[in-house]
Amino acid sequence: MRTRTEFMELRGKIQDLDRSFDLIFWQAQSSDERFAAAWELIVYASRIRGVNVRELRLHRTIETFQRQQG
Repeated sequence: MRTRTEFMELRGKIQDLDRSFDLIFWQAQSSDERFAAAWELIVYASRIRGVNVRELRLHRTIETFQRQQG
């Protein structure tokens, strides 16, 4: 497990805050860290709904693009 030595913090009243801090925070994270956080939320929500989390998987969509003839 990795230990984080840096952190970001914003203090204030909720009604006075906008989303700018959230955007700065998430843009500072790597794509792996963003994916891990999103997956953690998916697992958490699935457990609350009673879904077997071992059956979770990424949905993949395959599309093909072809040029029109003529």
